[in-house]
Amino acid sequence: MLSFCLPKGIMDPNKMIINLALFGMTQSGKSNAGNILLGSTDFHSSFAPCSVTEHCSLGRSCHLHGLMRRAGQEVTLQVQVLDTPGYPHSRLSKDHVKQDVKEALARHFGQEGLHLALLVQRADVPLCGQEASSAVHMIQELLGQAWKNYTAIVFTHAETIEEAGSNEDKYLHEASDTLLALLNSVQHRYVFQYKKGNSLHEQRMKILVRIMEFIRENCYQVLTFK
Repeated sequence: MLSFCLPKGIMDPNKMIINLALFGMTQSGKSNAGNILLGSTDFHSSFAPCSVTEHCSLGRSCHLHGLMRRAGQEVTLQVQVLDTPGYPHSRLSKDHVKQDVKEALARHFGQEGLHLALLVQRADVPLCGQEASSAVHMIQELLGQAWKNYTAIVFTHAETIEEAGSNEDKYLHEASDTLLALLNSVQHRYVFQYKKGNSLHEQRMKILVRIMEFIRENCYQVLTFK
């Protein structure tokens, strides 16, 4: 059962915990995206011809400063990220992955709530066809009708856009109908993640600032799982 509420952490004027969950296809870069958000290497991430992540895992960042203020006062921020197995998975069935994620959401975010589901999509892999939509369907089944209000897209490998002589605006303008429909569904909440150029810290801050914008647009509401 899903419900909507303000998280308990919002009651502490000096601290806030942001809860995020990663979804996406195998080798989309979920675990690496999670490590960037956390500023750590909590999640095992590597190139492989098969799925790497087999179990849900929760990571916590250190306390962050300078990202949020409330009533003129700086708020200490902590990020919690749930990494999930990719789907379609090379070894696990859909039912197995779905049940594992469902239990993990209830265990880690059952009371505190989930601020945002992050759908991780490779920028260099077109989103089209039934298989490419599998991760989206998984989010829909787990989050219910409210999924559109609590989902954002993280485009990994975004450096390939520049390598091809293009840019973010042109990339989105030329996107497939499937991707454009998805962007419309999630109210154009997206962020690009680059491997080159900016330092890891700069990249992390840029993504977190964008995510905080999405969360503020939702008035800090969360999805709880019971």
